[in-house]
Amino acid sequence: MFSKIPMHALTALAMLMGGCAAQVSLPTHLLPLPAETLAELKDRKLRIERRLFIRILKEESELEVWKLGEDGRYQHFRTYPICTWSGGLGPKFAEGDKQSPEGFYFVPREQMNPHSKYHLAFNLGFPNEYDRSHGRTGSALMVHGKCTSAGCYAITDPYIEEVYALAREAFIGGQDTIPVHIFPFRMTEPNLARHSTSSHMPFWSMLKPAYDAFERTRLVPTIAICERRYVVNPVWRTPLARTLDATKACPPHEIFAATATGEPLAAQAATGRVLSGRRLRTLVAAQP
Repeated sequence: MFSKIPMHALTALAMLMGGCAAQVSLPTHLLPLPAETLAELKDRKLRIERRLFIRILKEESELEVWKLGEDGRYQHFRTYPICTWSGGLGPKFAEGDKQSPEGFYFVPREQMNPHSKYHLAFNLGFPNEYDRSHGRTGSALMVHGKCTSAGCYAITDPYIEEVYALAREAFIGGQDTIPVHIFPFRMTEPNLARHSTSSHMPFWSMLKPAYDAFERTRLVPTIAICERRYVVNPVWRTPLARTLDATKACPPHEIFAATATGEPLAAQAATGRVLSGRRLRTLVAAQP
């Protein structure tokens, strides 16, 4: 799906070609990042091929892109306005309800859609294991271009081109899946108080620990799914013998506080392992 030659290399080649560069025509999904975007990444010492994290804030209509920095923490790179999304605050329940989802999703490269009728798109992977455990249905829930939505997040053509290119370069750099966390709003105490009477509050209470963990550490938390609920940063008391079942009881575990610094912090960000005492223990995330 993607060229094995990084797009920043193609951009440099086009510049070297001088007048011939105008004759180079690439498909939309292979367009290089704009020169000013590459310059900003360089100025901020953010390598184009390093890992990417996306956070969507529904009420604020914002899509945030975060890049992994040299210190092993994620740095905010850019915020893109969401032109439109569907329904109201709260999760998606059923196919055809025209509701944009909330929760924790993972986007592997095969969910990137270079031939979308909405310019470019990537599939969020709804329903995930949590959604399916609750009988929720839906398909083709995307982040895409244009400015129309029937359950998706539309960010217009110019913005999806840039987000798509950033994701593409992260995949070329070796990232397997891009985590996308979708929240109803910035999960601050005032916002939660403002929505305290919502019937969705029990669901949002499961999302908040992941929001808080990332705000505190700038590390993407591990998400497990068991007992038909999300569990954030679990440390299993004994090694897991098999993949978690989203409908079964959670194995005995503790919640990792994610306060490590220095070299172990970088190790956690790169491998998904966390520091427990003096030993690194591997966590298993149930992914869709």
